[in-house]
Amino acid sequence: MTRAITYGTFDLLGAAHLDFLERAAALGDELYVGVSTDAFSRLKGDRCFFTFEARIRLVSALRCVTGVFPEHCWEQKRNDIWLLGADVICAEGEWTGALDFLRPWCRVVHLPRADGDRRLGAARAVCGPPEMTSRGSSPPAQARGSRP
Repeated sequence: MTRAITYGTFDLLGAAHLDFLERAAALGDELYVGVSTDAFSRLKGDRCFFTFEARIRLVSALRCVTGVFPEHCWEQKRNDIWLLGADVICAEGEWTGALDFLRPWCRVVHLPRADGDRRLGAARAVCGPPEMTSRGSSPPAQARGSRP
């Protein structure tokens, strides 16, 4: 049995999220999704409209998702891979290289966005233009380049 794992905030859950999660699920027999907690989302600079409890409930209701768990920090990924017995970790293409430090523990797959960034239009409609919001979506350098 092949287990895949991925992470995200999954706020304003929409078609782009579902597309990504379905493609991630196709990489294995089971898909486990780490949903960023409210505190971690704030640390990343994400402005969430739905609470963690609502976001984790929505993601867990998707047929392609086997299980969900909280994402508290960048550094937990290696431990999650071990605890869940994950064989593959996947992320969207914009994260290329950021998860390579996990290669000793599992296969790292970067999935390109299938239809551009469809979430951007919804986010702009709700949040306003990008200069009105701050999104720090990159992991800290020590999480990207160091091995836990």
